Amino acid sequence: MTPAVKALFFDVFGTLVDWRTSIAREAKALLEPRGHALDWSAFADAWRGEYQGAMEEVRAGRLAFCKLDVLHRRNLDLILPRFGLDALAEDDRRALNMAWHRLDAWPDVAGGLRRLKSRYPLAPVSNGNISLMVDLARRNDFPWDAILGAEIAGDYKPKPRVYLAAAEAFDLPPAECMMVAAHSRDLAAAAAAGLRTAHVARPDEKGKGRGEAAPSVGVDVAAKDLGDLAERLNA
Repeated sequence: MTPAVKALFFDVFGTLVDWRTSIAREAKALLEPRGHALDWSAFADAWRGEYQGAMEEVRAGRLAFCKLDVLHRRNLDLILPRFGLDALAEDDRRALNMAWHRLDAWPDVAGGLRRLKSRYPLAPVSNGNISLMVDLARRNDFPWDAILGAEIAGDYKPKPRVYLAAAEAFDLPPAECMMVAAHSRDLAAAAAAGLRTAHVARPDEKGKGRGEAAPSVGVDVAAKDLGDLAERLNA
C-alpha cells in the first residue's frame, strides 16, 4: 500500500515564479535609464543560461558550496561583456543581482498554495538561498511552513541529499513527501530519492511555448496549475 502524502515540497524558479519576465523587467528598469538599450528577454535568457553550469561546479566538487546569490553574481559578471556592459558600475551590478529577489509569481500560485496549505505542510526545496526564498515569499504571499533546499543541504539539486534533507527536516520518510515542479529532471531525481512527484505545467516558462506543458517522465500527479493540483490532492 502506498503511504499517504504528508508534506509538499516545491521547486520555485519557473514552477512558482516567472523568472524570465521578471528579470527582463528588472534589468530594463535599472539599465535603460543609464542609456543602455538591449534585448531584455535575451539578457534574462543568457543569465539563466549559466545557472546549471555554475551549480555543476559545486555538485562536482570543483567549487565549495556557496549561496545561489554568489553564483548568480558570478554568472552576471560572465554575461555582461556579451551585451556591451563591461563597464557597469559595482553598485549597479549588486543592485541587478538582487533582481532575483524580486521575481513575480505566476497568477495561480498564491491561491493554489493557500488551498494546499489547508491540508499539507509546505516548503520550498529550491536551489535558491534562504534570504532569496524569504524575499520571494514576502513579495508573493507564499505561506511556507519552513524554508528548505540547497542551503540546508549544502548542495544543489538534483543531488539526492537536497531532497532527503528536506524529508528529514519534517521528520518524514521520503515516500510521505511530494516534490512539486515544472521540470521533469527535478522530479525524476526526487523520485529516485524515494519521494512522490507532481508536475505542474509551465509551457511558457522560457518564452511562448518554451516550457514543459507535460512531464517527460512518470509522475504521481500531472496538473495544469496549482489550482488543479489542489483539486487532485483534495485540498
